[in-house]
Amino acid sequence: MRVLIAEHDYPVYAQLLREAAPDLEVLTSGDSAELASQAGDCPVWLGQPDLLATLLRQGHQPQWLQSTWAGITPLLADGLPRHYRLTRAVGIFGQVMAEYVLTYMLGHEREVLARLVSQVERKWDSRHGQSLAGRKVLIVGTGDIGQSVAQFLVPFGVELYGVASSAREQAPFIEVGSMADLPRLVGEVDYVVNLLPNTAQTHDVYDAALFKQFKPTGLFINAGRGVAVVDADLVDALKEGHLAGAVIDVCRQEPLPQRHPFWTAWGLLLTGHSSAPTSPSMMVKLFVENLRAYEAGEALRGEVDFERGY
Repeated sequence: MRVLIAEHDYPVYAQLLREAAPDLEVLTSGDSAELASQAGDCPVWLGQPDLLATLLRQGHQPQWLQSTWAGITPLLADGLPRHYRLTRAVGIFGQVMAEYVLTYMLGHEREVLARLVSQVERKWDSRHGQSLAGRKVLIVGTGDIGQSVAQFLVPFGVELYGVASSAREQAPFIEVGSMADLPRLVGEVDYVVNLLPNTAQTHDVYDAALFKQFKPTGLFINAGRGVAVVDADLVDALKEGHLAGAVIDVCRQEPLPQRHPFWTAWGLLLTGHSSAPTSPSMMVKLFVENLRAYEAGEALRGEVDFERGY
């Protein structure tokens, strides 16, 4: 079996894959022209969606693509073929995303940034920190990553609520509502963690009307997709005190333009799309498992429904 690797970290992936599956013929390159010439001979591609989309535009016809990202937006662009099977990265981001979310939840409870300001001003800051115990957390998007984040939060004694495409019973959540329940739920919780994928239904979800429903003490964390937030509405909501703060990992345009209001917005912390980087070793393990299933005609983990977009 020939496998094409289209990744910025292609040397790492190539070495890991050759070690994990010596029977494979691995083709890859850092040169786009050479990569394009190799693509025509490979039925299976492993890589990042933006590079895979570029190869698809050149008319190549692979049978199966494994994305190294959880999101696959570049492959859903208008005009791109959908004749192949597509799987996205699943089961490898749960812990790092949970660590990211916990970092900023705990930082918020312990007022880390305010203490740093006190130190800069040489003020002895003896304020008492708060605890996560008993806090209510809403995870918007209770799929693979959201479910895993919830499990990591359980030992901290929080009350967990969720929002999914449709209401459902799902442990360890007290309630998982539909998108129609979002305005009610954001007003009942202390933390709103957005993990929604980028689909036609998830654009501009967080707008002025929704931010007005937040608790004034609530913290908004967006580690899903930038298109879910109306940027100007978030800046205004923070200014008007509709919520206590926001931690923004993902933006509509990355890197963020120099004149964007997020840079100077009160109560907003930018984290530069760093929440859940792909682990090459875990990614290769998932790919090899999926490859064996693919060869055996079995179900693949993370297979994308092109109509749903995830």
